[in-house]
Amino acid sequence: MTREAKGWWLGLLGVTLFALTLPMTRLAVGPADAPQLPPLFVTAGRAVVAALCSTAYLLWVRAARPVGAQWRALAISGAGTAIGFPLFLALALRDVPAGHAAVITGMLPMGTAVAAALVLRQRPAAGFWACAALGCVLVLAYAAWRGGGTWHAADGWLLLSVVSTSIGYVYGARLATQMPSQQVISWVLVLALPVTLPLALWSRPAQPAALLATAWMGFAYVSLFSMWIGFFAWYRGLALGGTMRVSQVQLVQPFLSLLFAVPLLGERLDGVTMAFALAVIATVFLGKRMPSGVPPASSSTPSPRGSQA
Repeated sequence: MTREAKGWWLGLLGVTLFALTLPMTRLAVGPADAPQLPPLFVTAGRAVVAALCSTAYLLWVRAARPVGAQWRALAISGAGTAIGFPLFLALALRDVPAGHAAVITGMLPMGTAVAAALVLRQRPAAGFWACAALGCVLVLAYAAWRGGGTWHAADGWLLLSVVSTSIGYVYGARLATQMPSQQVISWVLVLALPVTLPLALWSRPAQPAALLATAWMGFAYVSLFSMWIGFFAWYRGLALGGTMRVSQVQLVQPFLSLLFAVPLLGERLDGVTMAFALAVIATVFLGKRMPSGVPPASSSTPSPRGSQA
């Protein structure tokens, strides 16, 4: 199996784990008329749980400490993936169903590719940017349609989640060429602990025993899989196959999120939502086929240390 093929398969594994994030977060925070865990607690608490696991892992493998510019990259990645994305997502899912969020966050593959182009200084073809613009228009049109012609605050939160996590993904993927992917996300979470731990303690539920078991089940999943284990496969896949290309594996994530939401949340798949999801995915697929400006592995060849992952 080629390096790029390995990257795609690892990326698909990470995306499958991430696809459950939307319905599981919805279970954790509950709907607006029957709230469960506070969104801020879900954001900070899941990062704290994952950070405790990360600390044990880093001590167990005797991981070398990051050096120099790696600390800055870890901070940026953590701000996007450990704080920004889960917070904005939890705030949005109080007011919109997981199926709606899946379509809006369907822009994440293109967002990641655009961030990779800017951060890694690649120069995609004009057709790439045209597809990105068309995808944004479709997402905005869907948000306006679901809001009765007006924007809902939740749509703004969802778009912010896309921007923040796209930037976090790119910096994390770049670090995965310098150290094992397991250590990248682990260091990100440990570095964020001075922020996430006080927030988790401050926002913890007053009566945890009164909350539904499903809320805690959702919290457990987003803590262990969405916040930690999923990144093992995802960052390694991006490093092996190239950030701009492997990020497009997320084309399937909206579909998986929509499908998972049916049995877990009892949501229905309406035709318009599916049509918009297909249209957004089509624009990202077309953008993937446009020249990226560099060879697939030029910005993602792991160093000897990275090959340990």
